[in-house]
Parts: sequence; C-alpha cells; structure tokens
Amino acid sequence: MLRKVSRRGEAAPPVDEAAPQREIISLDFPVPSECAGWRLDHFLKRRIGRLSRTKIQRIIREQISFADGRHARASSAVRAGELIQLRRPAPVEPAVPRTFTILHEDESVLAIDKPAGLPMHTTAKFWRNTLAAVLRERYPDEPMKIAHRIDRETSGVLLVARTHEAASFLTVAFARRLVAKTYLALVKGAPPDEGVIDLPLALRDTKSRVMMGPAPAGRGLAAVTRFRVVRRFAAHALCEAHPETGRQHQIRVHFAAIGHPLVGDKLYGASEELFMRACDEGVTPELLEAFDGLPRHALHAHRLTFPHPRTRVPLTVVSPLAADLVAYMRDLPDV
Repeated sequence: MLRKVSRRGEAAPPVDEAAPQREIISLDFPVPSECAGWRLDHFLKRRIGRLSRTKIQRIIREQISFADGRHARASSAVRAGELIQLRRPAPVEPAVPRTFTILHEDESVLAIDKPAGLPMHTTAKFWRNTLAAVLRERYPDEPMKIAHRIDRETSGVLLVARTHEAASFLTVAFARRLVAKTYLALVKGAPPDEGVIDLPLALRDTKSRVMMGPAPAGRGLAAVTRFRVVRRFAAHALCEAHPETGRQHQIRVHFAAIGHPLVGDKLYGASEELFMRACDEGVTPELLEAFDGLPRHALHAHRLTFPHPRTRVPLTVVSPLAADLVAYMRDLPDV
C-alpha cells in the first residue's frame, strides 16, 4: 500500500496498487459530409443523444479529442470525414442478468430466450453488461450479429446470426416482412376481444428523446398491430399481439393509444418524468408503486417464425411466458 503526498505536503488517502483499474472505452465517431462545419457540441448532441448541455461540455473537456491533435472546444467546427475520438473510463454498470437459455441452435442461427433487463448494445450506462458483449465472450471466434431488436425490459425470443451470410439474409427477411412475430402483453383494463390498431407513429420532441407517439395526420411511419385477448382478469387482459410493422415501441404505444397501456410501462403507462427518474435513480419502492408493482414492462416476445438462412424453410421458435410475468398474473383477481 502506498501513500501519496499532496502538493501542500499533506498525506493523501492511501492508494491500493492492487485495486482493479477501470477499463477505458474507446469510441470513434466519423463525421458525415452533411455535418461538415457543425459545432462540435451540436455534432455530439446528434451523435450521442440524451445529453444535457452541461454534460456535453464536460465530455468535451474531459473525453473528446480530434484525430489530428487539435484542441477540442464546444465551438470547434467539425470536418467531413474526420474522426472525433472519445476516451472514457467504462461506467460502473447496474447489475443485469448475463445468462440466457438457447431455444434453437444450428450452424447458421442462434435463437435465445433473452431475459428482461439485459440491454442489447452499448449505451451510456452499459458497456460489458449487454447482450452483444455476452455473445462476444461466449462465442469469441464467431461473427455473431443480432438480427433484430427488442427493448431492454422485454423478454423472449431473439434471433442471432452466426455467419455474415446468415446476417445478410436475415436483414433482408426482416426488411421484407418475411418474419412473423408474436408477443404477449399484459395490459390494463378490458380491451376488445380482438382488433387492429392502424396508427402511424413518430418520434416526439421530448426531454427523453426516445418517446414515440401517434403522428399528426399525413405524417409519421406506418404502424399496424393486430391483437386478440387470450385471458381476462378483473382489471387486466393478457393479449397476443402481432406487429405487422416494426416501429420503435410500437406495441407499447399502440396499446396506450387505445387506452390500455402495458402493466409496468414507465414511459407510456406512467409518465416521461417518472421514466427519467427511474433512469437516474433506479426503481425505488416509491416508483415501483407508480409502475404497478412490476419492475419492468409486461411484454414478452413469445414466438418468431422466419425463413431459415440456409434451407429457406420457415422455422418457428417459441419462448414460454417469462416466470416473473406468470407470477405477477397469479396474484391478479380473475373476472
């Protein structure tokens, strides 16, 4: 154990040389031609998102450099084609489940049962605790590529390509809507026995920068969800949802739009303010009560049918409803 001495000669706190050093994250942001001449702070706001002006200023001071060595200032003009370099200590990450069950495996694809709480990719909060990182650790010699996205709090079937050829094939299959997805959603109230929600969606201009909503007439992206009720409770319903399009938060926004938000949905069932508090503070007992007593939203990717990249024959993979949602429903009063 060493003890450093401050400039004023005072003994500083002891330094444990054996203490693990935090890994340094290195990210490079190439500047596209359409951003040439932008202020550096404006470029980072677009590239990273969900950052306050104060936080962007701090990041520029402490973590940003230009590849050519010039000094980075908020007002610095970025140049087309250059790299903006970010170097920062890896975050102290919240604990998440880092294991998953394999539902199907062959030489082309891997279908896993993603647990709720495991994020897909790197964010401001997560570096090692992501599905992408776990796949790299478990399959270090394979070019694993996640074929589609589901929200961090959503559980269930997720498809991963094991080869570049399979990844390319599945990208086209999803784009051409050749993949059929079925979700199970526990919603509030008593929705109709079945229905079709045809409601274009758009990203809303809000503080969180992730909130979607119904688009103004003649604008937005087409979004269609078919649903049917599979079980009713006194004040809830378990619905099978079939999204015909794949918009961000589509099922959650659509059910909220018809007056039946998902149980535990922080953003569309509670409020954006409470959602942002949960992001900053975690789900406290007070917030948990506001989120219907469920730490995550009640959405589960139940079934996925896709053309197999090698055989082209449709393959269906099913994930049973997650145990936490089964337990939650067990306590709901029946009709």
